[in-house]
This record gives sequence, C-alpha cells and structure tokens, in this order.
Amino acid sequence: YSFQLTGALIIIIGGLIVANWTARLLLRMQERRNVDVTLRQFIASSARVLVIVMFAIIALGKIGISMTPLIAAVGGLAVGASFAIQGPVSNYGAGLVLILTRMFKVGDTIAVSGCSGVVTRIELASTRLVADDGEDIIIPNKHIVGEIHRNSHANRLVEGRVGIDGGADGEQALAAVTAVVHAHTSEFDLPQPLIGIDAFNDGAVIVGYRYWVPAARYFAVKYAVNTAIHRALQAADIPLAGARVPLAMR
Repeated sequence: YSFQLTGALIIIIGGLIVANWTARLLLRMQERRNVDVTLRQFIASSARVLVIVMFAIIALGKIGISMTPLIAAVGGLAVGASFAIQGPVSNYGAGLVLILTRMFKVGDTIAVSGCSGVVTRIELASTRLVADDGEDIIIPNKHIVGEIHRNSHANRLVEGRVGIDGGADGEQALAAVTAVVHAHTSEFDLPQPLIGIDAFNDGAVIVGYRYWVPAARYFAVKYAVNTAIHRALQAADIPLAGARVPLAMR
C-alpha cells in the first residue's frame, strides 16, 4: 500500500495548499468589496474547511476506504447528538443568520433582551456588548434572532420628563429646560433636541425633552442634564409638581 499511501498524502498536502489559497483569494475579493470583517472571515474559513473535506474524501478513496458506511455512521451520530446539543446548535444557527443578514455590525449600539450596549464582537455562538459603565455583556445569539431590537448605531436617544406646578410660568420653564439641554449637547454633531409640553396631569404641566448623545457618554450626559435642569428651575423659582408653592407665587 506504499504507493496508495504516498498518493493519499500528496492529495492531502495539495488539498491544504488549495484550501489556504482559496481562503486568501476570497478574503482579498471581499476586502475590495468592503464586506464586513466578521462575514468575510466566516466565508473564507467555511470555504477552506469545505475544500479540505473534499480532498480528504478523495484521499480516503485512494487508499481503498469506502466513505458510504462512514457517512452513514456520522449521520446517525449527528442525529443523536443534535438532541443533546440543541441549545448550542440553535445559537450557531442564529449566529449564521446574524452574520449573513448583517442586522447590525461591530460599533453599533443596540438594545435587545433587556440589555443595551455597543457591539464589540459578533461570533457564531454569541454577541458581545460593552455597556455604558464598561461592563461586558454576552448574549447567546438565539436570544437575538426573532426578537425586537433597537439599533441606534453610534449614538443613543435620551428621553426625559419633568413636572412643574400648574400655576407656574410654562414658557419660563420651557426656556430654562431648553437652555440647559442645548448647553450640554451643542458639542455633538447630532440632530437638534426636541423640548416641549408633553402632558398635563392633575394640575401639573409635564415638560418633555429628547436629545441624542454618543453611546459611550449616555449616563454621564443624562445625569448632568437632569441635575442642571433641577438647578435651573430652582434658580428661576419654578416649583416642581407636588412641591409647595411659595406665597408670592399663589
């Protein structure tokens, strides 16, 4: 069997060379077309494995080993193992859907399954996020596909409301809130904030405000704006809803 083994070895070596060449060729082609990094690496790796498997089958046939019983045995084992690893398999299937459909990409800010953060890695089994406080979040991909998720890309929307006493000057309150929000968001090249009367509730006027901030500064800017709004309303003698109104304002 020496000639058969030598021939099989030559086929395997040739298969490795062809597989590596195919993977590099696919990577270069996808780089020129600006394909997502995760997607092009997955396609190149899958093509490499497929070529190696094809050459391995040819090499086994060269030394007289029939692949039919082996394929049948592998198929039977795969069916039995699929029940034991149903969870991981569903994660890999969902990861494949994420990579192929490109629902979001690395660097986007998403909110899904009660978690939110910036996407740092998209793998076949899971997606990794970094929260605003630097916490790492790993979400199995089966909990992403089929769920409603929000993608605000590199920014996040802040929504706030403040209730003022119904007897206070609404225009003055709007002016104070507007000045604070614009002062804290003017440095960002983002859509203009929206400020206005959101609702009326039991003698109170609810002022609502919405503005965009970079995802990494979401909580820092939000807390700074809320603190500044509270101070601005106090400085303007505008009572909050439910607060005792001074005699001079009654």
